[in-house]
Amino acid sequence: MSFDIAAILAVDGIASGAIYALVAIGTVLLFSVTRVMFVPFGDLAAFTALTLAALDDGQAPGTIKLVIVLALLAFAMEAVALVRAGRAAALPRAALFYLAVPIAIALAVRVLAPMTPPLPVRLVMALALIVPVAPLLDRIVFRPVADAPVLVLLIIAVALHFALSGLGLLFFGPEGVRTQPLTSWSTEILGAMVSGQTVCIVIAAIALSALLYVCFEFTLTGKALRATSSNRTGARLMGVRPARAGAVAYVLGSVLAGVSGLLIAPVNTIFYDSGFLIGLKAFVGAIIGGLHSYPGAAIGAVIVGLLESFSSFASSSLKDVIVFSVLVPILVWRSFVSLHVEEEDEE
Repeated sequence: MSFDIAAILAVDGIASGAIYALVAIGTVLLFSVTRVMFVPFGDLAAFTALTLAALDDGQAPGTIKLVIVLALLAFAMEAVALVRAGRAAALPRAALFYLAVPIAIALAVRVLAPMTPPLPVRLVMALALIVPVAPLLDRIVFRPVADAPVLVLLIIAVALHFALSGLGLLFFGPEGVRTQPLTSWSTEILGAMVSGQTVCIVIAAIALSALLYVCFEFTLTGKALRATSSNRTGARLMGVRPARAGAVAYVLGSVLAGVSGLLIAPVNTIFYDSGFLIGLKAFVGAIIGGLHSYPGAAIGAVIVGLLESFSSFASSSLKDVIVFSVLVPILVWRSFVSLHVEEEDEE
């Protein structure tokens, strides 16, 4: 392998790893705050890419119907819960968050879609349409079983993934799509041609990671999320409501999933079921990072991207096998480390 080829593979790997990093950070965020291994995270990224492709064609995406139905169901469930709890005064706030805002976004996209607005507007429309999906799914699917064991939550998340995959096939069809690049600019670095899309991916990943760091370190909401992820009972005793913290976490997760979908759409052909592999590779990165560290998850995701890129050069048919095989030694090593810690605690 020559240096030029290695440089090209490294650039591709870093670009893929940056996208996986956003998904991995979102996965760790949702798991640490809500105890839910949100398997459909990659599906939201794929839905964003497919939604953008539909908007590029001047069509109203099926995501509009999904958001409206989820909004109606979520508000109905929240209204019943508030009335039963004697908190009817909170209904206006619930109507704003679960009903008015999602439906307003869906209707705005429905009106603007046939006009084929400029690309920046279409990007905002696709992202805005996806952001409410995860919080609404949380209220409908996960909030009623919030105290269930982690394994039960995982089974529900897997079932939700298959449901979203079926809806993706219904809304977007079996054909793959690839959207236009965000920019046609390119440059040469160390003998490798680097596209502007790759630069946008890396910059977006770094910028969002920095914003999340600022949020967690310097804002009250971020500190509430950290407290909930560290100790749910202690956070509740200090006045932090886990349900509200979970809703905020799902909003942030939706943003990360949406941006990931917008970034990956121009570089990979996205199908209705492509989200599962995206989420699974990000999960491998999160496991490498320990599933509790945001920087570790990001670094692990970049490692997965590089491994995938170089594996595709060696054997494109086995690249996924090679990537997922990394889990075996890592999990074995972590099992020994965990056992060693438990033995020390017992002593």
